[in-house]
Amino acid sequence: MTTHASTANPVEAQQDSVPLDSLDRQLLDIIQTDFPLCPRPYAELGQRLGIEEQEALDRVRSLKARKIIRRLGANFQSAKLGFVSTLCAAKVPQDKMESFVDEVNAKPGVTHNYLREHNYNIWFTLISPSTQETQATLDEISAQTGIPILNLPATRLFKIRVDFRMEGGN
Repeated sequence: MTTHASTANPVEAQQDSVPLDSLDRQLLDIIQTDFPLCPRPYAELGQRLGIEEQEALDRVRSLKARKIIRRLGANFQSAKLGFVSTLCAAKVPQDKMESFVDEVNAKPGVTHNYLREHNYNIWFTLISPSTQETQATLDEISAQTGIPILNLPATRLFKIRVDFRMEGGN
């Protein structure tokens, strides 16, 4: 599972909503590591959890509505598909934060977007078919928002698997 970020802190979002029960936690564990690739994935999830297909789907929808899940989708090794990736950073004033984040998150190649406590307070990753398209996307965001973006293209790839263990872990 990958996330499509916003300015919301996921911990705060969780605290503002209904607490996660054991089934939600088990569901999140499965989704992160072993989402079923079959014609009826929610039926499979339900079977694994001992619940009905509709309840599995309803729980995923609830987790998305509560912003615990921001995006559900596949991850590909973009470089093997001929794509390029870059890390981007911007100094975004608080009064432009929402419009900047909305503009960034509207771009299909944005995979992660983080609010940080730093002068460069918004960091995001962008994957594009070419360096030219990457620059065009960044130029478009800057033109729309008036905010320059620092482009830090990947020169070496590090693949790190991160799973947020929800059930039985810390």
